[in-house]
Amino acid sequence: MQPPITATSRPRHSGHHLGRFLPGLGVVAVITVLATLLQRVLGIAALSPLVVALLLGIGWRVFVGNSDAMQPGIRLAMKPLLRLAIVFLGLQVTLNEVAGLGWRGLLAVATTLIATFAFTCLLGRILGIDRRLAQLIAAGTSVCGASAVLACNTVTRGSDEDVAYAIACVTLFGTLAMLLGPMATGLLELAPRTYGIWAGTTIHEVAQVVGAAFALGDEAGHAGMIAKLTRVVLLAPLILSLGVLQRREDNSQGQVPVPWFVFGFIGMMMFNSLIDLPPALHAAMKTMTALMLTAALAAMGMETDLRKLRLKGLRPLLLGALAWIFIAALGLALTIWTVTG
Repeated sequence: MQPPITATSRPRHSGHHLGRFLPGLGVVAVITVLATLLQRVLGIAALSPLVVALLLGIGWRVFVGNSDAMQPGIRLAMKPLLRLAIVFLGLQVTLNEVAGLGWRGLLAVATTLIATFAFTCLLGRILGIDRRLAQLIAAGTSVCGASAVLACNTVTRGSDEDVAYAIACVTLFGTLAMLLGPMATGLLELAPRTYGIWAGTTIHEVAQVVGAAFALGDEAGHAGMIAKLTRVVLLAPLILSLGVLQRREDNSQGQVPVPWFVFGFIGMMMFNSLIDLPPALHAAMKTMTALMLTAALAAMGMETDLRKLRLKGLRPLLLGALAWIFIAALGLALTIWTVTG
């Protein structure tokens, strides 16, 4: 005979399970909206909503603090939501755009990225910087700023403080690159297309490339975006490679998962290459992806402890500066080889 169903024995409604995410997600959502609106009001290209969300999240932790009830929502934004955003990043690039650089351009972009990543990791070891933090600074410098830091941290598993520090580095030096790039063009006597490819190959964030490249006109701007999107495509093999390396180092524990979301990124890129989405839908997906990445940064900021951040000192900042100088110099040399060959 079945026991009677009582109030305590009834299965919980799925809404109850979903409700546990609301406190954390609610705060994350508010920070995400505020960060997005603040960037639009100020109209500063270098001031990415991702960075604003990170700072607001850190401010929340300092002045308000996180309750236990908020943790499920914060974790949801930091992991599943972030990985979904990385998948949808694939809709922002097509194979035709990448092919537009030509084989010399593709080789130049790939070589600059790989060399910069290797140089930064090696220099980080020489400077005595934690391997995970050095890898995150390397990823943000060589690929695409804060988005690359977040994506690569899914396999390197650095601390929240590592992520915050790496994003601070790539934001600072990416902003300097955006401001100094157009001024350097006159001194170096670069043609608009040459300058655009150089900017797209070396400047950290997508928004910073837009600000730097389009400052010299549409020809430079479009060349810069093609080069930059090519770097975004290379984010996928970089994450897979880091996952393999991390798995080998932690072989005895077996705790590093295969980053399956990277294959989703590749799938979305292939889909975007084969099927033309309506412009309105494409714009909506791009906005949604940006909001999800911003939410992930808000959650990351809410989990960042400023006291631990200060303990890392100034050596990682020096690493970020030297990595920026390296990628700018190597990228310039390879860009000139690309356009003159």
